[in-house]
Order: sequence, then C-alpha cells, then structure tokens
Amino acid sequence: MNLSRLIPIFDNSVTSWAVEARLLRWLTLVWLFFGLVVLYSASYPVADARHGDGLYYFKRQLIWVLASLIAFNFIVNLPLRKILRVSHWFVGIFLLLIFVTLVPGLGKKAFDAARWIAIGPIPIQPSELIKPFLVLQSARLFGQWEKLTWRVRLTWIGIFCLVLLGILAQPNLSTTALCGMTIWLIALAAGLPYKYLAGTAIGGVLLALLSISIKEYQRKRVMSFLDPWADATGDGYQLVQSLLAVGSGQTWGAGYGFSQQKQFFLPIQDTDFIFAVFAEEFGFAGGIALLLMLAIFTTLGLIVALKSKNSINRLVAIGVTIVMVGQSLLHIGVATGALPTTGLPLPMFSYGGNSMIASLVAAALLIRVARESSEAEVVPLRRPQPTNNRQRRL
Repeated sequence: MNLSRLIPIFDNSVTSWAVEARLLRWLTLVWLFFGLVVLYSASYPVADARHGDGLYYFKRQLIWVLASLIAFNFIVNLPLRKILRVSHWFVGIFLLLIFVTLVPGLGKKAFDAARWIAIGPIPIQPSELIKPFLVLQSARLFGQWEKLTWRVRLTWIGIFCLVLLGILAQPNLSTTALCGMTIWLIALAAGLPYKYLAGTAIGGVLLALLSISIKEYQRKRVMSFLDPWADATGDGYQLVQSLLAVGSGQTWGAGYGFSQQKQFFLPIQDTDFIFAVFAEEFGFAGGIALLLMLAIFTTLGLIVALKSKNSINRLVAIGVTIVMVGQSLLHIGVATGALPTTGLPLPMFSYGGNSMIASLVAAALLIRVARESSEAEVVPLRRPQPTNNRQRRL
C-alpha cells in the first residue's frame, strides 16, 4: 500500500470513488473540523485552570485525531471482507477488557464508574472502542442468519449479552442502551422474526428498569430530569446549567469563545455537555445547522445501504448510521433536557481519544461500504476456442 494514502489530503484515489463515498468523506472531515473548533473553546478554561495551559486538552486531542485519521484512511482503502474476517477477534478482546475494568485496582474510576483501563499515560475505554466492531459482527451474524446453525446463533447472542451486561455493570447505562438498540435495529433491518425482536425488546426494557431501581444515582438522575429545578444545586445542577447555556445562546449565539457557562458553571463541559457550550456560542441557528448535517449524514448512509447488493454490507451501513447519528441525538437530547442526564460523548466534538477513534473508524466503515456498493468487478469474457478442424473452418 502507498503510505501517502494514509494521510487524507494525499489520498489521490478519492477522485475515483463513488459520489456517496466522496460526500461522506468530506462531510466527516467537516464534522471533525468543527468539532475541534468547538472543543478548543469549550476546553480552554478548564485546561488552563487544571494544567496551566489552555491548549492542554486540545493538543492531546490533535494527537488522537492524527492517529485516528491514519486508521480512517487505512480502512477506507481495505476491502470490507478482510475487516469482517477479524471483527470477531476485536469483539472478544474488548469484551475481555470491559470485564477487566470491573476488577478493583485495574479499572480506573471516574464519577463512580469504572470505565477505563490505564496503560501508562493512555486511558483505554473498551466500551467506546467496541462499538464499530459490534456493528460489524452484528451485520455478519444477522446478514447470514438463515445459513447459520442455532449453536452459532446462540453463541453470538450470548456474547452480545455479555457485552451489554459488562458495560451495564461499570455502570454505563447510556452506552449499554446505545449498543443494545444498535444490535436490535440491525436485527430488525435484517428481517429477523418479530417474535424474537419483541422478546428481546421487552427484556432490554426490563433490564434498564432493574438497573435504575438498583442504582440510586441513576434513579436520582431520572427524577432530576423530570424536574431539575427542584434541586437546582444538587442532582439537577448539571441539567440546569446546561439549559441555561442553551437558552443563553438565543437565535445567533453569544459568539465563538464567549460562552459564560463554560467558566466553571457547567460541569463536564468538554465531553458530556459540549453541545451546551456549542449552543450558547452559536445559538439556535448553530444547533439547526448541526441537525441538518446529521440529517445529511443519515440520508447518505441510507442511500449507501439501499445501493448495497450484499446484505452484510447493507447492515454495516445501517449500523454505522445508527451509532453515529443515534449517539449524537442522545447527547443533544441530554443537553437540552429531552432525555435523562447521562454520560455520552458527542462524536467528533467531545474530548477523548477513544471516542475519536471509534467515531472515525465507524465513519470509515460507512465510506468503505459506499465505495464497494458502486464499484463493480468487470470479468473479461473469453472467446470460445474451436475444438476441431471443422469448427476452425467455420
């Protein structure tokens, strides 16, 4: 492989891509650029206070972006069948790491949740990194469901359940819900019988209710979501400050860099509530622009899925679209008070190398499907050779 193709601006093969693949590539890079712009503003005050360097988080994010872009360009130039061959290994590795985070002393805690493993200075969050590979393996399983034995089917259903239970035990209800909905919707798109889907959906809802009833802090978050102003300085503090930020943006925003809530009023401003800073600085107009971008991404993803003649490729396109757009909408819903407060990063915007890698790998998979959906192999036809002298004379 030409090493220059690992760098997006030097990838000369782009001109031969299908139009959907090129549009998705540019949309991903635009999404990434504006995400970095917003992160610079949102993270500057807290980075300056904690580390004496306002660019501390931004510079670290740039390193992750460069590493992620190398993986991004590698994937868009690699046949999807080769990626699918190893996807199960990645699911297995990250499943093991998810349970490692639950081991006292090995899992790194933050906000009463053990979601990270510290490998030197590098934090690994397996629940984020497993997302694109869950999409691949779900598409691989449900795309050839009728050809598989029940032993294989139940084995992978069991593995998916272990993934969800492991993430839920960290605890991380929002990521569990996102991964569960993604797998379920991929199964729905594959045409699995409704009796299986209905039973799984009921089980998932009951599991979520059980988790909320057992975990006191999750129950408090749900109650504060219903009426955040009842405890504006306690359990409802995050949501109240987020709503103040979103409301202060009004129509056109306070202007880039002029958010007041990011001055230590809004908690977790560079990750779980970065949309609130964005909305305050760019206003209602900026929020609509972001939603339009997500709508375009969704439309392109569905076009790619409809054009795919291979069922597995089609399900990969659907799954990636669900993960990228669904996670974005969940994040926006939390920041605007439409959903209970929970920790879920905004793809390409929120600070964090694991989220950045997962987002760009997922986007690369969708682009790869778009390329393969429009590139047909031309098989040359051989002219029949005469078998005897009589045929030669004819």
